[in-house]
Amino acid sequence: MKTKIIILLTAFALFSCKVEKKDAKKEIETIVCTTGMLGDAVKNIVGSNMEVITLMGPGVDPHLYKATQGDLKSLTNADVIIYNGLHLEGKMGEVFEKLEKQKHIIVATAGLTEADYINNTEFQGAQDPHIWFDVALWTKAVQFIGAELALLSSDSVKKQIQMNTENYTNQLFQLNMDVVTQVSALDSTERILITAHDAFGYFGRAYNFEVRGLQGISTTSEYGLKDVSDLVNYIVENKIKAVFVESSVSEKSLQAVVEGCLQKYHQVRIGGQLFSDTMGEAGTPEGTYVGMVKHNVKTIVEGLK
Repeated sequence: MKTKIIILLTAFALFSCKVEKKDAKKEIETIVCTTGMLGDAVKNIVGSNMEVITLMGPGVDPHLYKATQGDLKSLTNADVIIYNGLHLEGKMGEVFEKLEKQKHIIVATAGLTEADYINNTEFQGAQDPHIWFDVALWTKAVQFIGAELALLSSDSVKKQIQMNTENYTNQLFQLNMDVVTQVSALDSTERILITAHDAFGYFGRAYNFEVRGLQGISTTSEYGLKDVSDLVNYIVENKIKAVFVESSVSEKSLQAVVEGCLQKYHQVRIGGQLFSDTMGEAGTPEGTYVGMVKHNVKTIVEGLK
């Protein structure tokens, strides 16, 4: 893996001699985003003024993602690059650091404070990167991205970006209130969310859920028989009705948990599929951030009620 990263960085170095630092007020034409959540947010912010390219499509696990030659071309041609940060994109962080000398780069999580982050023990000194599961926190990141893009844009586009950002954040404010209303259908004993990997920490903190994942915050972490056994015991002891698979993680891990529960005479079902590190297919409601959140919350409430 280290060798591949070195090769990719070398390729970028060769391209960099052809790329000059962008003028802050030169009209932005192309923005490249890593995740679908970021791509959707930026499309709402810039409208039809700029082309927005998303590198990671539906079902792609950003923790394991490896940049392709096509990505190299897109990143090289981009005027602005936007990524999540907090190690979500894995080794691609090294690529972005290399490109900072030639490109305008916006790190979505840079708009948050230390108090906003959930610290984790899996990687010492790191924070949980899955901020989009707290809609209010994601709104804060969207506002930061909008402000940064406005600063980089010419006066003719700046006002449109500011207006679009305000309109979209208003939608997100309403979405957050809707989530709070929906989860109120569950009492405190029902608010236990178990998923394939620990991506829903921000969701749990924001909406008062106990959250457990078989794997850690990154799908690069491995789980063993003890992890399965501990989770099975927790489910049986708490008489949990449902666990949830994720669109970007194999179902096999949780199937082992379901089978382990049956061996202890407790039936737990798969409550449905949640979108965690990726959104749904383009053209579907779940292919937008708002639609993805609505799908997840409805699935969780119906599965646990």
